[in-house]
Amino acid sequence: MELLNYKQIDNEIEKLANEILKRNSDIESLAIVGIQTKGVNVAKRLSEKIKKIKDLSKEIPFGILDITLYRDDLHEAGADIPTIKDTDIPFDVNNKNIILVDDVLYTGRTIRSALDVLKDFGRPKSIQLAVLVDRGYRELPIQPDYVGLVHHTKNRICVNMGNEISDSDKVYVENENGSL
Repeated sequence: MELLNYKQIDNEIEKLANEILKRNSDIESLAIVGIQTKGVNVAKRLSEKIKKIKDLSKEIPFGILDITLYRDDLHEAGADIPTIKDTDIPFDVNNKNIILVDDVLYTGRTIRSALDVLKDFGRPKSIQLAVLVDRGYRELPIQPDYVGLVHHTKNRICVNMGNEISDSDKVYVENENGSL
């Protein structure tokens, strides 16, 4: 079942950007960090939207976070050697208002792991969570500060989006058999 098409995704990201700007008037202290893999694409679009809305001439500090080695279920994943992706935080996180971005929030375990990784880079002024979709059913007391769409389901929610907006971008719920 399709939840969002490419235009609706763009609208939700614009809504998130406006909410973030409302709460963060000091744009100089703002930084955006996307969680690998699909949170990075959402974070890039969010960063571009904020830059466009504020008509900024310079880029907002942007980072990429891989949480693989911080996962509490790594032993259950079944892989002998986990696939490690890039972590790239090319700015000082100290005293920054970090907007941590992921595509879908479910149990909260990914976010807990991301907080552990960020802690290794320093002490931000604040960490605020932005997600494109909140699917509910939390296992940890973690809630988003900014959310595009709330759709409570135990079925997997898939986010297909590349670096550029295209007609193939969509958010959908998989059935138990793995189909739309």
